[in-house]
Amino acid sequence: MATAEKTRKMADINTAVMNGDVSVLLGEPWQPPEKVREERKRKLTAAFRLFGKFGFDEGVAGHITVRDPELEDHFWVNPMGVSFKQLRMSQLLLVNHNGDVVEGDGYLNGAAFTIHSHIHRLRPDVIAAAHAHSLYGKAWSSLGRLLDPITQDACAFFGDHGLLDTFSGVVLEMGEGEALAQALGNRKALILQNHGLLTVGKSVEEAAWWYITMERSCQAQLLAEAAGDPILIEPEVAIRTRAVVGTELAGLFSFQPLYSVICAEQPDMFE
Repeated sequence: MATAEKTRKMADINTAVMNGDVSVLLGEPWQPPEKVREERKRKLTAAFRLFGKFGFDEGVAGHITVRDPELEDHFWVNPMGVSFKQLRMSQLLLVNHNGDVVEGDGYLNGAAFTIHSHIHRLRPDVIAAAHAHSLYGKAWSSLGRLLDPITQDACAFFGDHGLLDTFSGVVLEMGEGEALAQALGNRKALILQNHGLLTVGKSVEEAAWWYITMERSCQAQLLAEAAGDPILIEPEVAIRTRAVVGTELAGLFSFQPLYSVICAEQPDMFE
């Protein structure tokens, strides 16, 4: 990221934090690939446990992936048929863009490969991606609409999420995966009509947090519209708010309390 652009993006965040330049958090010192891999797998496992805790699991549906730091055309993913609530780091699968499981034992979910391989291939900036069939996300998706900026939290997605406005069944055909990735474009999130939500980020923390807060934003809008006519935040205010709550750093920060709690509650996940 260019220095001027980085400075501009950090301005609102530094105002929110007040007591220091937090931009250093976006530029981690160099570490050997094996150490980066270990950390990404730990965060990925924790994200699954959090998704399980929040009830985002639905049978064998749902997957989160993270790009391998050394084999960049490979990603780590959960095996099919293992509960989010019980997944252990040792159970993660390493998959290449041809669909071959090159490390780990377990079944590879065909939809997980179709969706995530296209996203990781077409978006080299994406390190992690999350998709699940959570209740409020799939309920909102049936309306075939983008989220409105009705709350501060929803502003994170203002102008930064897309809609795949067709549903053709379980995403198993490669053409469907490509259409999904094209609908996502360069945004952080996608509503899959009659299906659910998908979010991406430059870290597991970011992708997981966008999913969690997007699910809650769907819930909030469903509740608000059931009660009456929500008042929309003005576009210019929504954009200014997004510059605080919708940045890469905001995603990183927001995930940290959840990560600390789940690590304390479920340390067995790292076995």
